[in-house]
Amino acid sequence: MGKPAIEPRTWAPPRSPGRRGPWRQNAALAGLELLPIPGSGPEDVAILPDGDIVTGLADGRICRLTPDGRRIEIVADTGGRPLGIEVRDDGQLVVCDAARGLLLVDPTSGAIEVLVDRFDGRPLCFTNNAAIHPDASILFSDSSQRFGIEPFKGDLLEHSETGRLLRWRDGEVEVVAEGLAFANGVALSHDGDAAWVAETGAYRISRVWLAGERVGQREVIVDNLPAFPDNLSTGPDGTVWVALPSTRDAALDLLLPRPPALRKAVWALPDALQPQAKRLTFVAGFSPDGALTHNLQGPGDRFHYVTGVRAHEGMLYLGSLVETAIARIPLPA
Repeated sequence: MGKPAIEPRTWAPPRSPGRRGPWRQNAALAGLELLPIPGSGPEDVAILPDGDIVTGLADGRICRLTPDGRRIEIVADTGGRPLGIEVRDDGQLVVCDAARGLLLVDPTSGAIEVLVDRFDGRPLCFTNNAAIHPDASILFSDSSQRFGIEPFKGDLLEHSETGRLLRWRDGEVEVVAEGLAFANGVALSHDGDAAWVAETGAYRISRVWLAGERVGQREVIVDNLPAFPDNLSTGPDGTVWVALPSTRDAALDLLLPRPPALRKAVWALPDALQPQAKRLTFVAGFSPDGALTHNLQGPGDRFHYVTGVRAHEGMLYLGSLVETAIARIPLPA
């Protein structure tokens, strides 16, 4: 089966800040500890109440590791492609499965309940990341209404902005924000009055107000990132952590404002001739008001393409769409 056709829209990206100034290169993540897993693609990582680590694998399995990584257990198999994982207060897993939708997984019995797989009469195309609100509702991203996980680069080239932030509550689903450029990571403020959502295709993070006088309003809180933002998570101290799998591609930035036919021609090329991810390890942290607090980088020689990040008890845990291990490191000051 061939790649789906793209219908590009022109967009002029801001000039990339590069890895200079506040984004200068460093080796803060050079000393990562790796915890091998029985498979590939631990896209996100979460921590259970007992300290065990959970992640999803490319073949659909959900994996549980003890903190020392010595005992590994397969607790469930979604039959799809699990991406973002969150842990409810009762220990149940909220899993964003790119193929099956928003799932609730019991890590003890392996039972799987589909919470959402359709909206407005259509199947979800690309369920990606989620955050659990203090009221027990779930905010989650539907990255694209046109492209699934396999041809996801088509959405970045097309820039049609069909991503959405959805909210599940007591069996009902509503749109919180739409028109997002590849909606990806989701995080919440500690009191739940606002949601952050990464727009991978626009190199930015938007904030959507969920309560108060500004409820329903959306604003860009972090703009012009030097890399593609992926999963988000909120740390115990309120820091919003951002996984950055690859720096921006100069060729893509050059193509986006130009005639759509050029991007159609690039999309028709074999994958090996299209823009590729840069090999590095990259994570950022932001204060609740959007100020950069952590710029953590590494060479990417042992672990790269970071798509998930989680702070827990003084450690930073990293997931990757392509690696065969979870990484962690003491949280740098």
